[in-house]
Amino acid sequence: MGNDDVQRCRESEVSDMSTKVFLLVSAAMLICASVFAMCGVCGSGTENKGEAKSMFLHVANEVVMKNGAKKITYEQFMSIRSSGEKYTLFDVLSPDSYNKGHIEGAISFPIDTMNKVTIEKRLSKEDHIIVYCGSFKCTASTEAAKKLSALSYNVLDYKGGLKEWQEKGNRLVPNN
Repeated sequence: MGNDDVQRCRESEVSDMSTKVFLLVSAAMLICASVFAMCGVCGSGTENKGEAKSMFLHVANEVVMKNGAKKITYEQFMSIRSSGEKYTLFDVLSPDSYNKGHIEGAISFPIDTMNKVTIEKRLSKEDHIIVYCGSFKCTASTEAAKKLSALSYNVLDYKGGLKEWQEKGNRLVPNN
């Protein structure tokens, strides 16, 4: 093997090594970018505008519209509640039921009083709304969610309602 052959061999080895290093570095960068994108390190872009991520919208995007309403679990309701984020909580049962006991922070808005005019007087399209009624068997909150959704409001239906709320160890607040 002559000097020229040895030189070509070395150049080929260096070229192969450079290619391998380039591919390894590229793969590592791709993996890092994927991990950052999946875990949200890079964010959604809203942080630059000074806006906090919305737990309400996160939950709303998690759940699927079913029969005209986005139904949430107790755990999802509590994650929104504990986030400190502003939302409107409507008890859609009768005024008598509301007065006997409701979830703290709830506002009475009986389903039979909900129509386009009364809704538009109380809410803006930017409001985040959660409705509830008596229990999983009660349909009032689902009907309210359907009415609000049909008018393009951001609404979630806490299906467990008063019954589940109490079963989880929470108390109802009477309206004195």
